[in-house]
Amino acid sequence: MKSELIIDVQPKEVSIAVLEDKRLVELQQEKQNIEFSVGDIYLGKVKKIMPGLNAAFVDIGHKKEAFLHYRDLGSNFLSAQSFLESHAKYGKNFSPERVKLEKEIDKDGSIADRLKPGDEVLVEITKEAISTKGPRLSAELSFAGRYLVLLPFSDKVSVSNKIKKAEERNRLKQLILSIKPKNVTVIVRTSAEGVKVAELDHEIRMLVKRWNNTIANIAKKKTSRILYKESSRTLSLLRDTYSSTFTDIYINDKELAEETRDYIELIDPGKGSIVKLYKESSPIFDAFDVTKQIKHLFGKTVTYKSGAYLVIEQTEAMHVIDVNSGNRAKGSNQQEDTAIDVNLSAAEEIARQLRLRDIGGIIVVDFIDMSQAANRQKLFEKMNEYMKNDRAKHTVLPITKFGLMQITRQRVRQALAIETEETCPTCHGTGQVQPSLFFTDELEQKIRHLVEYEKIKKFALHVHPYVAAYIQKRKGLVGLGSSLYTKWRSKYGKGLTVIPDESLGMLSYEFYDGEHDSLSHFLEE
Repeated sequence: MKSELIIDVQPKEVSIAVLEDKRLVELQQEKQNIEFSVGDIYLGKVKKIMPGLNAAFVDIGHKKEAFLHYRDLGSNFLSAQSFLESHAKYGKNFSPERVKLEKEIDKDGSIADRLKPGDEVLVEITKEAISTKGPRLSAELSFAGRYLVLLPFSDKVSVSNKIKKAEERNRLKQLILSIKPKNVTVIVRTSAEGVKVAELDHEIRMLVKRWNNTIANIAKKKTSRILYKESSRTLSLLRDTYSSTFTDIYINDKELAEETRDYIELIDPGKGSIVKLYKESSPIFDAFDVTKQIKHLFGKTVTYKSGAYLVIEQTEAMHVIDVNSGNRAKGSNQQEDTAIDVNLSAAEEIARQLRLRDIGGIIVVDFIDMSQAANRQKLFEKMNEYMKNDRAKHTVLPITKFGLMQITRQRVRQALAIETEETCPTCHGTGQVQPSLFFTDELEQKIRHLVEYEKIKKFALHVHPYVAAYIQKRKGLVGLGSSLYTKWRSKYGKGLTVIPDESLGMLSYEFYDGEHDSLSHFLEE
């Protein structure tokens, strides 16, 4: 399977698409400089204790107080609090290596015995704010790398159970014990199997440096309470998903391309060349057919095979997916064959949709009824097989007697929702639009303003592909003379280019300079 990563960097947002054999299977959209994301570490202040929930609400600067449950304090919570007390007493020179590790807390204790309002606590965001709920926190900090995970305030080495060879497990454990500092636990990930000493040594030094920088920030933070910001979403995604199956990574931003290339060289020496800077004028998502797939795949109704389709609905408590055969054959002698064929194809598409939209929580799927138990078991097994590539924790239950399958999937972020239908921005739903002749007149006025008043000589006009074709090929009202594009370049200079952009509405447009920065502020009235 050929895997590609396409990264579209815009001034306000970064979009990351994962393609497998040219099919879109994952899409992440992150606002630039997003706050309160998973992995960020804060020095929080307890606002109130809720004994009935065995939890506390903690102020980390978010508009909604964050939630910290007793079981998320971590077994080494007392050692963490001891460090904070010593740091407050002795200042920034107090090293966590000097902390005396305290006994582990009881698994079934009460949070009121450990915290009170006004206490400060080191916390990490494990789930972002979703709907009316604030972020969810853990007091057990972790710093993840490609091969290792570092946890402060304990002193152990654990090796992934998926590494089966006793010799390799022993090698890794002895190696990490020889290079790790005191008072940190290191978990060796499965990906570390067979990795050279130098690479593991380099990564543990990098993780320890992150932890030390976090500690150093405690004394610096007076107004902002953030101590550590998780690496960019792009690098986080690479850290978790990168493997030899990635053949190409295309990025339309030079700075991020260089940063990503350096990161790939760090985790997989010699493979930095797969990172390529996209330099073409057309939008990167259009060039790789991502825009079209997004518009097709994110609607309420998703067609997937021979007219069969899914209907995906979201409620407050769960997602519900209905499988429909569409115009497939429904004769009585074909009913069971049609049902299993449609259901198996639906299972593959559902697994893709869960990853693509990052749907979490409870998902209930209403498959087409099947009378044979063997077919129901086959569908259950195939669903599990299709879900294997999903990194989120999930559970698939067998089909019930009512033909329903229940799936639970870890929810860490808000499910990705992209509106594929909208009120026409030009006619506002009336069905009456501005004549194309007037629209091109409006575009020419904008071009004239940029050239004659703002003195901008080189810029690109992004319009819908149909409009771009109209501008570039239209020969006037009676089919004579030059195209509008040729006339505009003759009047206003050859620095003008027209770029088809599938993400824009029919009569929408955007102007960009040579650095792909928006020129809209020059055109505001």
